[in-house]
Amino acid sequence: MTIATDSVDSELVERPRRWNIGFIRNFMATFGIVSSAFDYLTFGVLLFFLHATVDQFRTGWFLESVISASVIVLVIRTRKPFFKSRPGKYLLMATLLIVGVTPIFPFIPTAGLFGFRPLPISFLFMLGMIVVLYILTAEMVKRAFYRRVAF
Repeated sequence: MTIATDSVDSELVERPRRWNIGFIRNFMATFGIVSSAFDYLTFGVLLFFLHATVDQFRTGWFLESVISASVIVLVIRTRKPFFKSRPGKYLLMATLLIVGVTPIFPFIPTAGLFGFRPLPISFLFMLGMIVVLYILTAEMVKRAFYRRVAF
């Protein structure tokens, strides 16, 4: 719901624009591939590098996927570098709330119902590095995408 209240970069509302299905298709395909690559990276790190148990895998996958999905919205919502485009107040507040609250889930009393367990610091560090790498990669791919695709 907070995306609907987001502010838009001024250059996108200077003149009317038509929906461009080809652009949307290419955007979705490009960033879908990037997202899938980081899903596989997360799986690989959890399984083959950290040798996660089932509960650790479930918890790590939950933390990485929820946090990265929330933050990536801030990256792909603008053509500009994400830190140069101010999101709407509610979108920013919701993103910060999700990033702040999600790591607490493994510690709440009902976490066991979902198979969540607190993770060792090495897991949290690696998952944090994956999220940072995902943000940087999405930013670079976005820059290359907009150089090649007119909008």
